[in-house]
Amino acid sequence: MHAYAVLSNTARAITDIELTRPEPTGTEVRLRVVRSGICHTDTHLREGFYDLGSRGRLNLLDRGMTYPMVMGHEVVGVVEAAGPDAAGVDVGQTRLVFPWIGCATCDACRAGHENLCPAPQNLGVARHGGYAEHIFVPHPRYLLDIEGLDQSWAATLACSGLTAYSAARKAVPDTPTVPVVVIGAGGVGLTAIATLAALGHRAICAIDLQEGNLDLARQLGAETVIRADREDLAQAITGELGGPVAAVIDFVNTGKTASVAFDILQKGGRMVQVGLFGGELTVPTALLTLKVITIQGSFVGSLDELGELVSLAKTGVLPHIPIIERELSAPEVDAALDRLATGGVPGRIVLAAGSPTS
Repeated sequence: MHAYAVLSNTARAITDIELTRPEPTGTEVRLRVVRSGICHTDTHLREGFYDLGSRGRLNLLDRGMTYPMVMGHEVVGVVEAAGPDAAGVDVGQTRLVFPWIGCATCDACRAGHENLCPAPQNLGVARHGGYAEHIFVPHPRYLLDIEGLDQSWAATLACSGLTAYSAARKAVPDTPTVPVVVIGAGGVGLTAIATLAALGHRAICAIDLQEGNLDLARQLGAETVIRADREDLAQAITGELGGPVAAVIDFVNTGKTASVAFDILQKGGRMVQVGLFGGELTVPTALLTLKVITIQGSFVGSLDELGELVSLAKTGVLPHIPIIERELSAPEVDAALDRLATGGVPGRIVLAAGSPTS
């Protein structure tokens, strides 16, 4: 089968390679990939490291990554074959793949939080993912019914949607008129704004560098938008919103944006850090105590949360973010990752097997 892979930790180019296509065994399921979303995490995987600020780099080789690496973790596929123990799945079904798979034996996995597993087997990272003709999923429980949903949009729910949903649920105040600030209105940030609006929250403030993203944020439910290139950004936010805020979700998460997030929080406020752009945050320890601030990281979400999100999407209350559809091929994966790395994507890019529809 064709797959579109990074060949080594020093090779950025996406290469068309041929992999074997074994028959599924045990509980394994093989799906023909029909949609595969492009995620910003893949730009970091292609680079081969994460920026840790003054602590240097977190190299993927040190995390046990192996090559060639077939990325792609926002996948919709059609079931082609299943192992003899794969109950509850039929050939021909179209399913969304939950990619954040754990070891199945640790405390986190047994509690239903495989995304917190210390030895993850994530599809598109530790195992071959959806930039390929086929994807192999270890168990039918990781396949979700998306009947009635647009396939390209549904693909984004597996990461961008799930990441936004999990972060929003961590941050959203009980009172819908208490401001929540969303830093970064790219694909995931826009999804978070749409999710907050779908959950009934009204006081949403979007921060971004690009006017186009801010316009989209307004359309998806943001009441207030502020350009991020202001030197007095923290003061501008608190001034516009009438004071410090209860919660911030940072989908950029550089040293600069994290500092702004910390500075604008009210007493008892919560900052949920999601982005992987890199850097570091210096926290005045006395203020952390005196303001009773919670700093929480949020990485994708659980299988149960993805089920909740798909159910929410099926109700029709979750606004659609813009989708740019391209063909699933090595050149298009390369081009999409390049475009995403420069920050020029209004929404999400989703690759379709065969000719794109738009």
